[in-house]
Amino acid sequence: MTESLDAGGTQAQPGPDAGLPQDVTVLSYEEARDELTTLVRRLETGQAPLEEALAMWERGEQLARHCEDVLNGALARLNGGDGQSGSLSA
Repeated sequence: MTESLDAGGTQAQPGPDAGLPQDVTVLSYEEARDELTTLVRRLETGQAPLEEALAMWERGEQLARHCEDVLNGALARLNGGDGQSGSLSA
């Protein structure tokens, strides 16, 4: 197995979505929430290069949207699917 090196000659860290499914809709709510939490923590450190931070932000947007969709689906189930106040977004 070969090591990948970054421009500075140090071992490159895996990207924000290394080994993760590209399609967030295959994730459970809990998996998506946990990955989103991890991304937010990494972004808050301010240590990621710009391109990696942008990729993490975009992935976070997808994860947040998926979590909201799952929660809205659960709310619809609780409301019996009658269409009453079925959105958690503001």
